[in-house]
Order: sequence, then C-alpha cells, then structure tokens
Amino acid sequence: METGKKSQTNLVRSYQRYLKLQRGFSPNTLDAYRRDLQKLLSYLEREGKDVWEIQLDDLQHFAATLHEIGIHPRSQCRILSGVRSFFRYMELDGWREDDPSELLESPVLGEHLPEVLSPEEVDILENSIDLSKWEGQRNKAIIEVLFSCGLRVSELVNLKLSDLYLDEQYIRIFGKGSKERLVPISPKAIRELNDWFVDRNLMNIKAGEEDYVFLNRRGAHLTRTMILIMIKRQAEVAGITKTISPHTLRHSFATALLEGGADLRAIQAMLGHESIGTTEIYTHIDMSTLRQEILEHHPRNMKKIENTEE
Repeated sequence: METGKKSQTNLVRSYQRYLKLQRGFSPNTLDAYRRDLQKLLSYLEREGKDVWEIQLDDLQHFAATLHEIGIHPRSQCRILSGVRSFFRYMELDGWREDDPSELLESPVLGEHLPEVLSPEEVDILENSIDLSKWEGQRNKAIIEVLFSCGLRVSELVNLKLSDLYLDEQYIRIFGKGSKERLVPISPKAIRELNDWFVDRNLMNIKAGEEDYVFLNRRGAHLTRTMILIMIKRQAEVAGITKTISPHTLRHSFATALLEGGADLRAIQAMLGHESIGTTEIYTHIDMSTLRQEILEHHPRNMKKIENTEE
C-alpha cells in the first residue's frame, strides 16, 4: 500500500511538472488543477480504489456525486475537464495503457441552469435589506443561515430554538424522512440570529409557535412560499438579475465549500444527502471533522480567520 501511495505521489508531481513546463499554466491555474484532482483522489481513496485500476463507471459515479451535492454545472464541467486532462497525461506518459475518462461526459450547459451566488453577491443581497423595517433583521438572518448552513427551505421554516446550540456553534436539523444531522453554523450567522432574537423577544407569539426560530408578524412560523417571495423580492431590490430562490443559497453553500477545497463527503453530510455510501457518511465523519471543514473552507469563516491574522 505504501508503495502505491508513493507511486501516486510521484505521478501527481510528474503531472504538475507537465502542466507547468509543457502546458505553461500559471500558478493559480496549477493550484486549481491540483485542488480538483485532489477531490478525485480523496474520493477514490475512500472507495478503496486507485488511479491505476479505476474505469469509466467509477468516474461516472464521481461525476454523479458532484451533481448530487448541488455543485453548479459549470463547476462540475471544470472539475471533470481536469480529470480528463489527468488521465490523458497518464496514457500519454505511459502510466496507464488506456484513458478511462475518454467517454466521460460533462453536464450539458443549457440556458436554464440553476443559479449560484458568490459570497460577494450574498453580501450585496443582505446589505440591500432595510433594517429599519420590522422584518429586516429577520430576513437578513434567514439569508445568512441558508447560505452558511446549506439548509433546505423546509428545514429552515421548521428550525426550532431547541435545535440551536449556538455556544457550541452547531444546529440540529431534521431533513427528509425526519433524518437528523448536525450542521456547524458560522459566527456571522450566529450574530445575525442573535440580532433577530432581540426583535423576536418583543413579539406576541401564538400558542404552540413559541419554539420556531423564524416567525411572521402574527407570531406564527413562516411557510416555504413566504421565504421564496421574500428572497425573490430582495434580489430585485439588490439589483441581482439572476433567477434565484432559497435553493440557490443551498447550491451556493455547496459550491463555495467545494471551491474552497472541502471534502466531498463532508459537504454531502452537511447537506443531508444519502447517496454516497448512504448513512456510512455519518459514521465516518464525526462532528469535529465537519466543523473543521466549515471553518477551513466556507468563505464566511475564511474571512474571519484572515481578519484575525491581520
């Protein structure tokens, strides 16, 4: 096994030299190729396979994984383009006799792709909110929690105060099929929630609704439609021309983590998907690992770390 790891390390180094010296790639491009390739190598290691033996169906499963965790098709295309480049090099330089990626297809980029917001666009969306209005801070907290935690809109509207563990910086989510998962929450999202709680504490809350985090003017919990309408209207106010919805923020969460270099299984666990190894992901990734992935790779936390270092 150690010999295999060393050989793979030598292969990756040789490939990077090829990209630098023969392809003339810039340091930023080289780093992007390296990070995308590492996603594949980490995935294969967890599957108990290596680059010498995998075939097309293994690569197709990897590609399906990118789709299932909500990665934007353009990002999928870029990653798979790098995968094909890697295997073409392996065949060209004699590391393999075949190229398993030859028939690997990328997503079709049509006119109606699901949109993704950059962290900067999320900031623009939040900064366009009129905080002098009663619902202003609530809406800002909603957008930040969706982006920082990658929740489904149904999970957000059903979020309870009793599911918040803000001192420990995580929240408990009940997803599809009432399956429970723990999701780290960023310091920024916690601040927005605490600011909302100042307003919430002044409300007349309906009986039976006391435990819901997000409420409407009448003291009842919000509906999915209310969240959808709010986000679409706020996008118009912010001048964002993309067609967005609450699910856009979930896609943006996954894409931001992937772009930051987070592990695919960690992203999948945080999103509450089951298709990779089904519940196996919950037994192999503990809470500390998930939190570390968020701290290291989500832009909200990366900004905080950079500011601290300054």
